[in-house]
Amino acid sequence: MKENFDFLMPSVNFFGSGVIAKIGDRAKMVNMSKVLIVTDKFLEKMENGPVEQTLRSLDQAGVDYVIYNGVEPNPKVRNIQEAKQVYLDNDCDGIITIGGGSAHDAGKGTGIILTNGDDITKLAGIEMLENALPPLIAVNTTAGTASELTRHCVITNEETHLKFVVVSWRNVPLVSFNDPKLMLGVPPALTAATGMDTFVQAIEPYVSTNRNDITDGQCLQAIKLVEESLREAVSNGENLEARTKMVEAEMLGGMAFNNADLGYVHAMAHQLGGQYDAPHGVCCAILLPIVERFNLVACPDRFADLAVAMGENINGLSIRAAADKAIDAMQQLNNDVGIPRSIKDLGADPKDFELMAENALKDGNAFSNPRKATKQQIVELFQQAYDAK
Repeated sequence: MKENFDFLMPSVNFFGSGVIAKIGDRAKMVNMSKVLIVTDKFLEKMENGPVEQTLRSLDQAGVDYVIYNGVEPNPKVRNIQEAKQVYLDNDCDGIITIGGGSAHDAGKGTGIILTNGDDITKLAGIEMLENALPPLIAVNTTAGTASELTRHCVITNEETHLKFVVVSWRNVPLVSFNDPKLMLGVPPALTAATGMDTFVQAIEPYVSTNRNDITDGQCLQAIKLVEESLREAVSNGENLEARTKMVEAEMLGGMAFNNADLGYVHAMAHQLGGQYDAPHGVCCAILLPIVERFNLVACPDRFADLAVAMGENINGLSIRAAADKAIDAMQQLNNDVGIPRSIKDLGADPKDFELMAENALKDGNAFSNPRKATKQQIVELFQQAYDAK
């Protein structure tokens, strides 16, 4: 546990039903006069969806805008280069991202190459950015990655299939918006995938070597909220209370991992996402029980705490037996919300595991994992995730 630490989050976070109406005034307040909207085609076309509601508020506030709608899942280098050109061609002075993690990462990546050099691959790592990004506001539409709150920007190099992370305090948006009403239309499979990402982002910081007492409390509350609400949000997506609790969990988990960092689940999931263009939340969910069973011996007392947070009865059990219940509960939640058991379902190929393991150990998330692994051990974890039935 760190004794001395900084704590990063956006300076202003709007939360609750209907808060999207405030975005125009807030954009004006941070001196945006013409903004680049970074989003995808689906959200742009959605009737009375998050893009339409954002534009309505901007119009009322007299803030001009132009839209880049080319964001792809696991955003690529080409996406941010295209968005940068739109920004420059239209003399923009700020960026508003609308969507889930892909939109927010694409917007951050666009800001990075606008002010820190065109080759973002050279900026991968921790605190590599020398210059501030243009003003950035993030409108979140999924209870998932928490990228609207964090210093992480995850981009895929489409040429090498390598997913890399630019971690910097300069990436933290000035303002975030989390309006649960914007999430009522999210389909069950996407709700499950993003919800499990939220869950993983509460588990990993709790066992991270960079944890602290503040992030511990955030993690445990986030886990309780996911346990209470994710199954309902998946089975009944119009339940506003379940959606609201999932947003609360996502924000808590985001604040936690933004400051306590993550671990091998994310380091390995980035390789699956980069190599096979697989959904990030699903990658994380499949790997979670396998990687955490590997980690368990490093801090069984922490896993016993997680079992309690997940609602497991550990009365009369040894610390180790209680910790095992936490791993079982992780798999049960995966099963209940329809997550595949094997990375084979994502198109994984064992011939790639050596390279993926090598890159996972270089990923910025690997350094705070509670148990250190060799390359061969990471290969074996990928193989377990492949063989799972």
